[in-house]
Amino acid sequence: MAAPKTMDADIRKFEEIGTHPAAVHNAIGDAITFHQTIGAERKAIRLRELHAVWTDRLSAHPSVRFLTDIKHVNNQCGLRLVHIEGTDPNKVSQWLLDKHRIFTVAIVHDEFKGLRVAPNVYTTKDEMER
Repeated sequence: MAAPKTMDADIRKFEEIGTHPAAVHNAIGDAITFHQTIGAERKAIRLRELHAVWTDRLSAHPSVRFLTDIKHVNNQCGLRLVHIEGTDPNKVSQWLLDKHRIFTVAIVHDEFKGLRVAPNVYTTKDEMER
């Protein structure tokens, strides 16, 4: 969680107090084993394939602009940030979740806004085509 602006000069801004879920800590070993089993390169190839399913379709649409580089595949992997002209990212994100069970994150900054799309290796191509 981000600290309030008033704590900019206070080292305590990095403190996090509360109960942490044990499952996250307990799963680290299995997550590392899974990553080592499939390998970073195979994971990168899979994520690029999944993104191509939807970015290829939307890239020709005049209202869609990708804020991450989709042309140079060696410069990207698992995340895409897409801006849809004339839309509110928060509303689009909620609509995608409610209507299609697609989880995205709305990103809104003064400099840019859009939806962060980040599938995982177990996401199917059919799910990406929704």
